Amino acid sequence: MRRFIIQSVLLVALISGLFSCDPNRIYDKYHEIPNSTWHKDSLLVFHISAENVLQEHNLIIQIRNEITYKYSNLWLFFEITDAHGTVKRDTFEITLAEPSGRWMGKGIGGIKSLQTVYQRNYRFPASGEYSISIQHGMRDEQLKGIHDVGFRVEKISKSG
Repeated sequence: MRRFIIQSVLLVALISGLFSCDPNRIYDKYHEIPNSTWHKDSLLVFHISAENVLQEHNLIIQIRNEITYKYSNLWLFFEITDAHGTVKRDTFEITLAEPSGRWMGKGIGGIKSLQTVYQRNYRFPASGEYSISIQHGMRDEQLKGIHDVGFRVEKISKSG
């Protein structure tokens, strides 16, 4: 029995290791929304270190929403502060559900996960530290049903 348990643990560790390798991932972080209730004034801040200004990247928003979320979309306000302190503001809409009401994200149970490309082929203008602030742009003061918000940067590999 003990041998079976050890083999099972090793198998799970091996499989986890194989799936966790992602050579294109530069940055990947989530912020949990306390009680799945995102206050309108609450900023989620991601700090990214950019080193290769020649490399193209995809900037990806990751949303984990509860199936009780009452909207089919999510508006987000962005503030991107570059290494020189220059601030760029943007507004972005994520569609979370199809017109039929079917959730677009993956997941079993009460939480769906969705990744959406915010910007494709993005090049950081200068090397250094970047700050990305995200705030929800919905009308609700207390937006219920958003469980986590993540930001991912992946380099685009040139195959050929």
